[in-house]
Amino acid sequence: MNKISVYVAAEFNIAEAARQAKLMASVLGFSSVQSYYIATAASELAANVFIHADGGMFEVSALTDRPGLELVVSDHGPGIADIEKALQDGYSTAGGLGCGLPGVQRLMDEMDIDSQPGQGTVVRARKWL
Repeated sequence: MNKISVYVAAEFNIAEAARQAKLMASVLGFSSVQSYYIATAASELAANVFIHADGGMFEVSALTDRPGLELVVSDHGPGIADIEKALQDGYSTAGGLGCGLPGVQRLMDEMDIDSQPGQGTVVRARKWL
């Protein structure tokens, strides 16, 4: 179990992404609490792809260079116009609470966002064991 992919096209895919992330975290030896943090981050990332981009790919991978895992979501949606603003608590373009990306950033150890307006977004979040 090195990599699991879930195409996020419906709400039930969000739950599947979270379930797969939690499962991989547990298999890799993360504590129960850390596994739930990872599952929560996965759920937030998958929900963003569903809500903002009408779907995209979610992947969870075991890292080999250093013990840990990586969550990656990618889409061909509208992109994030202002990444800095999107990482601020309370900022939302969809009428939500505005805690998704800031929450992922707090739950995971590292996060990178590559977004091109009109072309899509790739978010990578890593958690070290």
